[in-house]
Amino acid sequence: MRAALLQIAVRPDETVTARRTRAAALVREQHAADLVILPELWTVGAFSFDAFHDHAEPLDGPTAHAMSRAAASARVWLHAGSIIERGPDGTLYNTSLVFAPDGAPQRRYRKIHRFGFDRGEAALLARGEETVTVALGDGGPTAGLATCYDLRFPEQFRALVDAGAEMFLVPAGWPAARRAHWSLLARARAVESQAYVLACGTAGTHAGVEQAGHSVVVDPWGEVVAEAGSGEETLVVDLDPALVTRTRADFPTLRDRVLGVPAPR
Repeated sequence: MRAALLQIAVRPDETVTARRTRAAALVREQHAADLVILPELWTVGAFSFDAFHDHAEPLDGPTAHAMSRAAASARVWLHAGSIIERGPDGTLYNTSLVFAPDGAPQRRYRKIHRFGFDRGEAALLARGEETVTVALGDGGPTAGLATCYDLRFPEQFRALVDAGAEMFLVPAGWPAARRAHWSLLARARAVESQAYVLACGTAGTHAGVEQAGHSVVVDPWGEVVAEAGSGEETLVVDLDPALVTRTRADFPTLRDRVLGVPAPR
C-alpha cells in the first residue's frame, strides 16, 4: 500500500476557497497512491478560532464536494483531514471526512478530545461521541480515525484496536512548541497497539501559532518509516499491511492485556 501525506501550509494571504482548490489539485496528483491524507482543519487553521463560525460547513458542503471529486479523479482512498462542521442544529464539530476511490463518502469522525483547557477549540466546538474505523477496500487494512490532541489519550487507540484497527490515520495542527511530544506520542501509539501510525500535520502558522510539520509514518515496531521536514511537503511511503499481523503474532503483547485491573486500595 502506498500512502501520501500532504503536509500543506495554511497561508494567511490565501483564501479558504483558493486553499481548497490547491488541496484538491494536490490530491489529484497522487494517482500512484492508494491512500492520501490531509491535515486537521487545513481550510481555516487549527488555531484560527475567530474564523471557525464563519467557515463552518455541513457534511455535504464545498470541502466535501471538492474532496469527493478529487478522490474520484485520483482513484484513491482519501482522508480529507478535518473541517469545522456545522451540524443540523447549528452545533460545531471538528470533523474528519473519509472518501472511497469512487468519491463516495465512507466515514465521518467528530474529534473526541478538544484542545484548549476550556478555551479555543474546547470552548467553541462540541465533543464527538464515537470512535470510528474504516476498512480501506475489500481485503484492505482497517484504519482507526483520530485527530491531533486525541494522540495524547491511549484509551481511544485501545478501543480502536479492539474494533479491528491495524493502522491509525491522524490529521493534526500540532504546534512547533511541542513537536517532541508529537514524535514521541506517534511512536508510543504504534508500539503499544502494534499498528501503523500515519500522522499528517500542517506547515506554516495558524493565527500566529507556528506549526510543527514533521508528518510521520511509524511502523508496528515503533520505527519511523518516513518523516517530513517543517515546510510544505508531500511525504510518500510504501507500507506492508501484513507487517501488523506478523508483529502481533511474533510478539503477542496484546494477548496479555489484563482488562478491568482493580483500583488500588
